[in-house]
Amino acid sequence: MRLSDSLIEADRLMTICNSCRYCEGLCAVFPAMEMRRVFAEGDLNLLANLCHSCGACYDACQFAPPHEFAVNVPVAMARVRRESWEAYVWPARFAGLFRRNGVAVALIAALSVAAFIAAFVAAHDPAKLFAADDGPGAFYRMMPHNAMVALFGGVFVYAVFAAAMGIRTFWRDLNQTHPLPLGAGSLWQAVRDAGSLRYLDGGGEGCADDEVEQRDSRRLFHHLTFYGFLLCFASTSVATLYHYLLGREAPYPWYDLPVLLGVAGGIGLVIGPIGLIAARRRRRADLKDLSQQGIDDAFTLMLLLTALTGLALLLLRATPAMGLLLAAHLGVVFALFLTLPYGRFVHGLYRFAALVRHAQEMRAAGA
Repeated sequence: MRLSDSLIEADRLMTICNSCRYCEGLCAVFPAMEMRRVFAEGDLNLLANLCHSCGACYDACQFAPPHEFAVNVPVAMARVRRESWEAYVWPARFAGLFRRNGVAVALIAALSVAAFIAAFVAAHDPAKLFAADDGPGAFYRMMPHNAMVALFGGVFVYAVFAAAMGIRTFWRDLNQTHPLPLGAGSLWQAVRDAGSLRYLDGGGEGCADDEVEQRDSRRLFHHLTFYGFLLCFASTSVATLYHYLLGREAPYPWYDLPVLLGVAGGIGLVIGPIGLIAARRRRRADLKDLSQQGIDDAFTLMLLLTALTGLALLLLRATPAMGLLLAAHLGVVFALFLTLPYGRFVHGLYRFAALVRHAQEMRAAGA
């Protein structure tokens, strides 16, 4: 099968970089590259998903444009990375969603579900849509708990399954040429590298997003976004335990654990995505891959809207605005879940798998 133009270009650049090796201390891409003399498609997809697009190698490279070799590893890897998500997506017929999953698609899905929920409430009892109700079970007087579980549980399970199928195929390709045993040490090293965003520091100097100075702001905003998402997930998990084990129904008091976790996570999901959007806008033109802009913007915007609608619902849940805010928040959450396997979210999963593979290779090499 003929390689895509992006893979051919990545293969050309890795051949040049493998001869030079000046950037071997900057990130995981170059040590992984040095373990290979030729690059199969799976190898290039591994290297692309190891790349954090910090841009440090571009500034350090003597063969970067305007040199005739025109070496631009961050952009080449970004293009291969996007194509890898399409190549491994499940089901395969949805691969095009990586190109078309823009802001409009996500917003239309969110608005459609919000409108459905609002219509559902209005059809059963229109007064509930604008009723001020802050007592336990208020949310479920809008929409029965079992109906919420069926709607959102179903789409969440689908998203997890679809993402897992893609990662399974990706992992199989990574191990096709040189199978390696999966050990706890490699997993733990990948957890540490992913959790600290170890390779998003440009070799210690920060990202080269700005032409004047390198900075670590993108790393900070990624942390706020990632850990904000985890805190919101923890909030939902604790609330689930409250409901099924303790018989306590939402909404909960301000001082209760699900609310505290949700507020902390929501704040992170406001500051982080706004910071990432700003960083993306000011990123140097020579380091941008414009083909990913729709994917990036859609996922970041959905995270931001999830946090904003959730925090607004918390602040105004005792007012007549509660009904519409609940419908809006649930609509955004549904759209977020639905698009998770086909948008920017999967980059974290593929990157983690790539980091595990890199840790395996480094251990096998005794490094």
